[in-house]
Amino acid sequence: MAIEGGVSVFWLMALVVFTSTTSSGEAVKPSHYSMPFNRTSFPPHFIFGAGSAAYQSEGAALQYGKGPSVWDTFTRNHPEKIEDRSSGIVADDFYHHYKEDIKLMKKIGLDSFRFFISWPRLLPTGKVKGGVNKQGIQFYNNVINELLSNGIVPFVTLFLGMSICPAHPRNRSAPPLMGRFFPENSGMRGGLGANIASQKGKIGITLVTNWYQPKFKTESSRKAAFRALDFVLGWFLDPITYGDYPKIMKSLLGSRLPKFTKAQSVALKGSIDFLGVNYYTTNYADATTPATVNHSFFVDMQATLTAEKNGVSIGQRTDVGWLYIYPRGIRELLIYIKHKYKNPPVYVNENGVAEANNSTVPVKKAIKDGTRIRYLHGRLTYLLQSIKEGANVKGYYVWSFFDDFEWSSGYTIRFGLTYIDFKNNLKRHLKYSAYWLKMFLLN
Repeated sequence: MAIEGGVSVFWLMALVVFTSTTSSGEAVKPSHYSMPFNRTSFPPHFIFGAGSAAYQSEGAALQYGKGPSVWDTFTRNHPEKIEDRSSGIVADDFYHHYKEDIKLMKKIGLDSFRFFISWPRLLPTGKVKGGVNKQGIQFYNNVINELLSNGIVPFVTLFLGMSICPAHPRNRSAPPLMGRFFPENSGMRGGLGANIASQKGKIGITLVTNWYQPKFKTESSRKAAFRALDFVLGWFLDPITYGDYPKIMKSLLGSRLPKFTKAQSVALKGSIDFLGVNYYTTNYADATTPATVNHSFFVDMQATLTAEKNGVSIGQRTDVGWLYIYPRGIRELLIYIKHKYKNPPVYVNENGVAEANNSTVPVKKAIKDGTRIRYLHGRLTYLLQSIKEGANVKGYYVWSFFDDFEWSSGYTIRFGLTYIDFKNNLKRHLKYSAYWLKMFLLN
């Protein structure tokens, strides 16, 4: 679900963890890369997994009783908004290939698979009274059972902004709807939370953020970096931890920032069992001049976010314009969360890198993804460092398990550990990075 920057949009996700055992198998050691450390360097119950998302990988978009989602409608009505004019109608066809894909997960040695519930597949009309699609329920039951039978923990995201299209009222803007939804549903330990607790499950939220590094060794740059973190991450995590928005947001936005009632504040505080973090890259932050007109998210933040300083990139450039490889950023972010937000249990729910999809490159060459191996090695090194420094990190999920539909980028970039041959019946090929991860996990 890689999203550029993670600045102006957040995805409210409730996630449920089911318990299972760790898979095992015979390790394969690629000859092209050495392994200086492995999973035994991490805490005994640390979870290593990979993820995908419903619209991006499932396929069968309008089959088996599923209704249209907002993305089905958007890609059909506005193909020009997608770089290659594609859609997720077929995607990786996980719907029909899930058994094959889960066998590959077991082969790699993944502990867990993070996937998303498609509500249009369960509630085709967007309303319970419109009927529940039993085929959709059976599909997700089958996926969960198949995962468990292979010793893989299902990590389920209940909501990813993948609404049923008919459920969207016309002429209504998103902020009032989300503003009404969030406070009323923030006390997750009631209702749904109680049911999950009775089943020994856990529920949390996943937030998208970058790490922000001061561009210069000045006080103004340092404050700009912290403002960016407050606007991007603190906007949601401060209320969940402390019951109110960050002080800097309240100061800069004034009456434009809604106020919580006392009851809402109490309900929000401590309303999650764990925090999910989607982190990909780091930006420099520097201060900008305050503006009194043309307010926007970035203007209000009073910070300029860039990837270069004096003509030098913050990290290695990748084939994705917004993603630079800055390995240390994950450690900085996790230690920041530790100190500012009372060290909650954290799952790094998305972290990965993409290469361009070049249709002229043969599959045997395309699966040699050295950049991804270096990316994973660097991130896991600094992730381990954060744990040694006391960060309460419980798991790490690579984005993504397979190449998929990447929103406005379509299929022009590939994030997967598994190569999908879109020209040859969606044949699966494990990339070198998958074998590297297998060596890391199975030692």
